[in-house]
Amino acid sequence: MADFRFENKDDLTETISNLEEFKRDGFGNLPGEKGGDITSKTIDKNASFDFGWKYKKKKVPPNRKKKVTYKDRVRTLHLRRNINNLDRIHEEKKFFVMKTKQDLEACLQQIDSIQKQKIQVEAEIEMEKEAHNTAAVFRLQAMHQRLCTELEHEKDLEEKISSILKDNEENMWHIEIEEGKFSALRENLKAEEEKLAQLLQEQTEERLIQAKMAAIRIEHNKNLQLQKAIERERNYELHRQKVISEAKKNHKIAIQFLRTTLAKVRKKEAKEEKKSQEYMKRRMDAVIALKNNITTNRDTLQKLRAWDQARLHLIKKKEEAEKEVIAALGGDAIKQTLHEKRNMELDIRRQLFEEEQRIRKCEIVNRLLKEEADDEKRKQRQLDLENGKRWLIKAKKLPSLKERTWHHFMDICEGQSQDLTSAADSHRHASISEQECCLSVGSTDEELLNSQEGETLTEPEIMGLWSEKYKPYKVPKDEVEHKPVGGTKMEQDILANTLEKLRSGMIHKQVVSGREFKGCPFYSKPDLIHFKNFDVGKTYKKKMTLINASYTINYCKLVGVEDHLKDFIIIHFDPPGPMSAGISCEVLITFKPMINKDLEGNITFLAQTGSFSIPLKCTTKKCVLSLDKELIDFGTYVVGEIVSRTVTLENHGALGTKFHVHTDAEKSDFEAKSFITDSTLYSLDDKVTEEKNTLNLSDTQSEIYCPPTLDTIPFMSPKVSDSPVGEPRQEHAIVTVEEPTYEGVEINSVEDQTEIKLGEITTNEIGPFSSVKIPIIFAPIIPGSSEAKFQLSFKNPDCPPLCFTAVGLAIIVPVWVPKPNVDLNICMYDRLYQHAVIIQTRSKAALRLKFEVCEKLKKHIELLPETGYIQAQSSYSVQLKFLPKLSLAEDAGEYFDKETRVLQAPMTIRVADQKRPVKFTVHAVVTTSDLDIEPKEVDFGYCTIYEAIYTKITLINKSLLPQEFGFISTPEFVEIQPNDGFGTILPLQSLFLDVIFKPSKAKEYNFQLICISEINREFRLSCKAIGVHPPLELSHYRIKFAATALFDTSTVTLYVINSHTNMNSLTHAVPRIGTEEIAPVGPTSFEFLLPRDAPIMIIPSVGTVLPGKKCMIEVIFRPVLSETTIKKEVVKMRNRKLGIQQPKKESPPKKGGKFMPAAPLKAAVRWLKPRSPLKKERHKPAKITTDSEEYLIAKATLTRDFQKQFRKYVIPCVIASGDIKDKKEMVPMNFSPYNTLYLELYCPTVAPSIVVASDNGKTVFNFGDIAVGHRGIKRITLQNVSSEYLDLEFSILNPYGPFILLCPCRGLQSKESEVVAVSFSPRESNTFLETLDIMSKKGTLTLTMVGKGVASTITCSIEGDVLNMGYVIVGETATSTFKLQNSSTLPIKYSIFLESLSLMRNKEQLEMPGFVNNSERRTNIIGTQNYNGRSVFSVSPVDGVIEPGKTQDFTLTFSPDHESLYFSDRMQVMLFNKRMSHQILLKGAAREHMMFVEGGDPLDVTVESLAVIKSMTEEDQKEDAEEMKAIILTLEYIQLDSASTPATRELQVGCIRTSQPTLKKSIDFSLDNIHLLQHKGFTVEPFRGAVERGQTKTITVSWVPTADFDPDQPLVVTTFLTLRGDVKETYRLVFIAHVVSEWILGTSPK
Repeated sequence: MADFRFENKDDLTETISNLEEFKRDGFGNLPGEKGGDITSKTIDKNASFDFGWKYKKKKVPPNRKKKVTYKDRVRTLHLRRNINNLDRIHEEKKFFVMKTKQDLEACLQQIDSIQKQKIQVEAEIEMEKEAHNTAAVFRLQAMHQRLCTELEHEKDLEEKISSILKDNEENMWHIEIEEGKFSALRENLKAEEEKLAQLLQEQTEERLIQAKMAAIRIEHNKNLQLQKAIERERNYELHRQKVISEAKKNHKIAIQFLRTTLAKVRKKEAKEEKKSQEYMKRRMDAVIALKNNITTNRDTLQKLRAWDQARLHLIKKKEEAEKEVIAALGGDAIKQTLHEKRNMELDIRRQLFEEEQRIRKCEIVNRLLKEEADDEKRKQRQLDLENGKRWLIKAKKLPSLKERTWHHFMDICEGQSQDLTSAADSHRHASISEQECCLSVGSTDEELLNSQEGETLTEPEIMGLWSEKYKPYKVPKDEVEHKPVGGTKMEQDILANTLEKLRSGMIHKQVVSGREFKGCPFYSKPDLIHFKNFDVGKTYKKKMTLINASYTINYCKLVGVEDHLKDFIIIHFDPPGPMSAGISCEVLITFKPMINKDLEGNITFLAQTGSFSIPLKCTTKKCVLSLDKELIDFGTYVVGEIVSRTVTLENHGALGTKFHVHTDAEKSDFEAKSFITDSTLYSLDDKVTEEKNTLNLSDTQSEIYCPPTLDTIPFMSPKVSDSPVGEPRQEHAIVTVEEPTYEGVEINSVEDQTEIKLGEITTNEIGPFSSVKIPIIFAPIIPGSSEAKFQLSFKNPDCPPLCFTAVGLAIIVPVWVPKPNVDLNICMYDRLYQHAVIIQTRSKAALRLKFEVCEKLKKHIELLPETGYIQAQSSYSVQLKFLPKLSLAEDAGEYFDKETRVLQAPMTIRVADQKRPVKFTVHAVVTTSDLDIEPKEVDFGYCTIYEAIYTKITLINKSLLPQEFGFISTPEFVEIQPNDGFGTILPLQSLFLDVIFKPSKAKEYNFQLICISEINREFRLSCKAIGVHPPLELSHYRIKFAATALFDTSTVTLYVINSHTNMNSLTHAVPRIGTEEIAPVGPTSFEFLLPRDAPIMIIPSVGTVLPGKKCMIEVIFRPVLSETTIKKEVVKMRNRKLGIQQPKKESPPKKGGKFMPAAPLKAAVRWLKPRSPLKKERHKPAKITTDSEEYLIAKATLTRDFQKQFRKYVIPCVIASGDIKDKKEMVPMNFSPYNTLYLELYCPTVAPSIVVASDNGKTVFNFGDIAVGHRGIKRITLQNVSSEYLDLEFSILNPYGPFILLCPCRGLQSKESEVVAVSFSPRESNTFLETLDIMSKKGTLTLTMVGKGVASTITCSIEGDVLNMGYVIVGETATSTFKLQNSSTLPIKYSIFLESLSLMRNKEQLEMPGFVNNSERRTNIIGTQNYNGRSVFSVSPVDGVIEPGKTQDFTLTFSPDHESLYFSDRMQVMLFNKRMSHQILLKGAAREHMMFVEGGDPLDVTVESLAVIKSMTEEDQKEDAEEMKAIILTLEYIQLDSASTPATRELQVGCIRTSQPTLKKSIDFSLDNIHLLQHKGFTVEPFRGAVERGQTKTITVSWVPTADFDPDQPLVVTTFLTLRGDVKETYRLVFIAHVVSEWILGTSPK
C-alpha cells in the first residue's frame, strides 16, 4: 500500500497560496464591487481586424467595443488552473482515504481469520497430546508459532493503516475547508469565463462578416482578371495569325534558296563520288598488282629455299668426305672442324659489327647535321630580331639536309668497301653473302632516302608569307632605329641598380640582445636534395623541411632554381609568413626528367637576413662493377680430379649490363681485330631487331635476310673451298632467326683440353645492385703447373674491363681397382648383401688406404675395414656391405634412378700423401617389398543394421618378385573375399578384393585391416563407418513378385513398423545415428523414392507412423513396354515394308539348288522398287508419334510376341521425425539421408493372356466430344491368346456415371475373339474417365474410357446487353451488323426472336403503363412501334447452323415511320429452340428534321398514346415546327469544407446523317443571353457553333454560386437555344441551380 501523506503537500500549499493571492487582489469580489471586471475595461478605438482591404466601419454597440487584454486572459487561466489543481488534489485524497479504508477492512478480516486458525490449532494440539502423537504435536506447535507471528505482523500493519487513515482524513478535511473559502472566487471565475466566451463569439461573427466582404471583393477582382485574360488571348491570336502569314512567306523564299543549295551540293557530291570511284579503281589495281608481286616473290623464295637445301646437302656430303679423309690421315676431324667454325663465326661477326658501326655513324652524322641546321636557324632568327628586321624565308637552291647526309653516307660506304675487299679474298663463301646483304641494306637505305628526298625543307613556318597576295611590312620612319633586345646598356644598368636597392631594403641585419646573427638563417632537412637513379619520363617528389635557425622571427621566400634546372624541377612552396625561431615549414620538390643526364644546382631562397641555397643533385643510373679477387690459386691436385672455384662479379650501381668472359687467347685475338664494344657478341636476336628497326622493312615481307647463324653455317675445309662446276651458285642466304644463339653460352677459342677453363655461366647479364658468380674449373690431364688469364668485357662503354688469373698444379697416383664396376644384381630393401672388392698397387712401398663411401649413401653401404695398408706391388681385399633402406631414393639423389630403380654408387679409396683418389662404382637394382592398398582409407559412410555395404580395394605388388599375402584378425562384422583374403600376388600385379561391412548396432566403427606379406611386413588399411539404427523398420526387405503379365498389375503388402517407444538405451537398442542423440519418441514420417521410368508404384509412398504402430504399404508392379522399344519395332516394320531385310548369317546352299548372293538381290530389289518417302525417316525413330497407327500396331505386335523378362529394383525409403501433416505444403520434410531403408524388388514379366484385337490393340478409348444429352458407343474386340479356356469377370462401372457396359461375355476359348460394347452419354459439360477391369485367372486387362461432355456456347460481338441505333430521320433506314461465334467444338443450331413479335405482347399491352403504377420511369421493354404495323427493328438471318469455330454475320435494320425518342425492342438468341443464349435490348430515336438535342431532365413519358392521330395540315406542321420546346437542367452545387467543384451538366447537339438532298450540310446552334448567364454564375462552353452531318457536339454548363446567392431560394434562369438547319428550331432552356450541403448528401437516402 502506497503512502500519499506527503506526496502532494508542496503542490497543495502552492495552490492555496496562489488562490489566496487572487482573493487578495479582489478577483473574488462580486461584479459591482470593484472595477476589476473584464467587461469594465475599454478597448482601443483604433484597434481593428486588418484583412488587407478598406471598408466603411459600421456602428458597433458599446458593449462590443470592450476588449480583453492579455493580462486578464493570463490571470483567468492561472486561476482556472489553480482551482482545477485543488479539485484534483481533493479527489486524490478522497480516493486514497477510500482505498485505505478498504485495506484496513482487509487487515481486520485477516486478523480474524488468523485468530480462528490459532484457536483451531490449539484444539488440535490438545487432541494430539491426548493421543500421544508427538510428531503431529511438533508439527502443530510449529504452525501455532507461525500463526502467532503472522498475527503480530497483521496487528502492526493495522496500527500503521489506522494512523495513515487518520492523517489523510485530516488532510481531506483541511482541503474541504479551503475549498469553502474559495467558493466565491469559483463563482466569480465562472461568470468571467461566460462573459469571455460571449465576447469571443461576437468577435468571431465580426470576423466572419469581414471575411465574406473580402471574398466578394476577390471574386470581383477575379472577374476583372478573366476579362483581361480574354482580351490578351484575342490580341495574341491576332498576332499569331500575323506571324504565321509572315512565316509562310519566308518559308517560300527559303524553299527557293534551299533548292538552289541542294542542287549545288548534289553536283559537288557527284564530282566527289566520281573521284572516289577513280581512287578506288586505282587502289584495286594496286592491290591486284601487289597480290601478283607477292605470288611471284613467294615462288621465288620457294626456289631459293630449294636451292639452299640442295647446297647445304652437298656441303654436308663434302664435309663428311673431308672428315673421312682427315680420319684416314690420323688427324682429329672434330677439332679441325671446330676451329674452322669458330674462325668463320668471328669473321661474320666482325663484318656485322663493322656494318652496324657504319649505320650508326650515318645516324650520328644525320643527327649532328640536323642539330647544326637548327642552331644556324635559331641564330639567324635571333640575329634578325636583334637587328629589328622582319625575317622572310626564301627558297634557295641549296642541298637539303638529307642530301648532305646521303653524300656523307656514300663517302663512308666507299671508304669501308675498300677495306672489305681484302677480307673477301680469304673467306669468299662468307664474304659474298655478307657483301650482298650489305648491298641489300644499302639499297634499302638508298630507297628510303630517295623517297624522302622529294620533301622540301624550305617551307616557311608561317604559310602566309609565301602567298602571292602578301605585302611586305613597311617599317615606319619612327621605328627605323629599333632598340636592341633587353634595352640599351644604360637601361640595363638602371634596372640592376634598382633591383640592388630593392634587395638592400629587404635584407637587413638581425641583432638580438646585442648579438648579430651570422650564418645561414634556415637549416634544411635533408641538407642535400638528391634524386638518385632516375628514369626519363617518370615523376619524382621529395619533401624538404626548412627550420628557422636565426635568433628571432624571420621570413622566407622562394627565389627559384638555376636556369638549366627550370625545365625539370618544380618547387611547391607556400610562404608561411613570419616564422619564429625553431619553427619549420615544408617544401615539395617535383623532378620530372626529360633527358638522361646528371644535373646539379641549387634552390635559392631569400630570408630577411639574406639569401641562402639548398644544393640539388640528380644522378642517372650507373653501373659500378668490381671483382672480389684477382688471383685464384687451385693448389696441388691429382690428375683426373676436377675442382671448381668461383669469382664474384658485383654491381653496386642501379644500372645493369651484359658481360663476356675472355681467356688470354681470345683477348689477343680481339686485340688484333679491334675489340668489339657493342651488342654484336651478346645477342644475335638483338642484332636482327635493330636491323629491322633501321631498315624499316615492309610488313608484307615474309622472310628476314640476315647473315647465317652458327647453327646454319656450313663448315668446309679450306682445301675444298670452290664449288663444283654446274652447281647453281646461291646469291642470298635466307635464314629465319628463331632464338638467340649466344644467350647464356660461352664462346671460347681455347681447346677443350685446356686444364683451367671457364665453367658454365647461368647468365651473361648482371642486374642493378646484384652479383654474379663466375665458375673457374681446374681439371688436370697432364702432370705439371697450369695458368690461365681471364678478362671481363662489358657492353656498357663506361665500364672498363676487369682481369683475373687462375693457377694450379697436377700430379699422378699408382693405386687402382681391377674391377671398377661391382654388380650386386637385384636387391631388396632392408636386406643385407655382401661383396669383396680387390685393390692392387704398382708402388714399391706400402701405402695407407682409407675407404670412403659418398655422404649420401653412408646409411646404406659400408666398406670394412675403413682403413688399411696395402703392401708393395700386391693386392688388398675390402668387404662391401649393402643394406638398402627405404630412404635410399631420397638419400642417394642423383645416384639412384627412381624410374628404373638402378643404383650407381661411387666409392672412393683415398691414398695417403696423394690428392687424387681411386674410385669404383657399385651397381644394383633395388626393388621394394611394399604392397600398396588403394584406397589408403575406406569410409563405408552410414550403414543401417538391416543392410550390408561392400567396396572394392586394390592390392598392388610394387616388388619385382611374387609375394604371398593374407588378411588376419578381421572383425566379425567384416568379411574379405575371395579366399577369405589370402593368396599370392605376382610382380607388379594389381589384385581386386571385396570388403563387406555389416554393422550389428548403432555406433561409430574405426578399425584396421592388417595384411601381412611373406617376410612378415604388415600393411594396414584404415576403415571407418557409422552404424545407424533407423527409427523405422520394414517387415520385409526383399519382395519377389509372381510372374506378372504385360500391362497387368501385381500387388504385395508390407508394413512400415515404428517400434521405438522408449528412449532407455540400457535396456534395449535405441534408434540413433552412430553415437548421436537418440531419435525422439513420437510420430515418424517416411517416403519411398522411386527410380525414374520404373514400373513400380508404392501406395502410400509418403506417410507417418506413430510409436508402437505400423503402416501398411502396397507395392504395385505393372510392367509396360518402353517407348524406345516400340519405336524400334516401328522402324523394323518400315524397313520390312520397304523390302529392307535385316542382316543374317549366310547358310550354305543345299545340294542341287542354286544359290544367289544377297547383295545383288538387294540391289535388284532397290532398283525395281520406287523410292519411298519413308526411306529418309527409317533411321529417325524419334519422329514417330505415340498416337500414330504404326506406333499402335508395333505395340500390339510386341505384346503378342513378348518374351519373359526379369528385373531387379532397389527402392530407398528416407525417414524423418515428426508428422508430415504438420508441415506446410511448400516446406519439405527434413529427411535424414542416413536413416534410409532399402527395399529390394524382384520383378518377373510374362506375356498377357487376353489382348484387345480391335483398334490396333489400344486399351484407351476416347469417345471424343459428345453433346450433353447425346450418346456415343464404342465396340471392343477381346481375344484369348493363351492355350486354354479362360473365364472372364468384369469390374463394376460407376452407376451414376456416363459410361455403361453393354453385352459382356462370360468366357473365351483359346484363340477365340468376342465383342464388348461400351456407351457414353454425358449429362453435364465435363471430362469423364473410368477404368474397366477384365479379370481372368492368368491376369487382368484394364481398359480406360475417356469422354468429354460439351455444352453448346456462342459469343456475341455486341458489348453489353444494349444496342443503340441512334437518331434516324423519319422514313429512312439505319443498319448495324453484329456477329455470333461458335466457341464450342460442335455445330450449333440457332434462331433469333424479337419481343415485339412474340405472342405475349398483347398481354403486356393490357397492363398499366410504368409511369402510372410505379415510381420508376421505365419498366416496359417494348417501346414505341410504327404506325403502319410493321416492326421498327428487323434482323436477318433469323435461323441457321454455326459450325465449330465459325462466325455468322447478322444485319439489324431500324426503320421508323414517325418521330419518337422511345423506339425499343428486345432481341433473343435461342439455341436448339431450347436454351436462351443472349438477350439484347434494341433502342432508337427518329426525328422529322436533321437536328436534335439530347440531355436535360425528363419531361414526358416513354409510352405513347394508342389513340389514332389525325393527319396534320402544312400550316399545323409549320406551327408545330416553330413551337418552342423546353429543356430543364438542374444543377446541384455541393458545398464542401475543402475546395468545392462547380456543378456541371451537359447537352448533346447533333446532326443526323441523311441521304435526302438538303440545302445545308450542317447545322448551327447558338445560346442567347450569355452575359446574363455569366452574371448569375453560369459558364456555357461553347455557346455557339456548327455540327456536321453524323456528328454531335457537347455543350457543357457549369455553375458556381455567386456572392449574393441566397441558399434558401433556388436560382432559376431562362435562355434560348436556337438550331438552324433545314428548319429553325428554338429550345427554351431553364437552368435551376441550388446549393446542397455535404452533410445532407451524407444522410440523404439513396
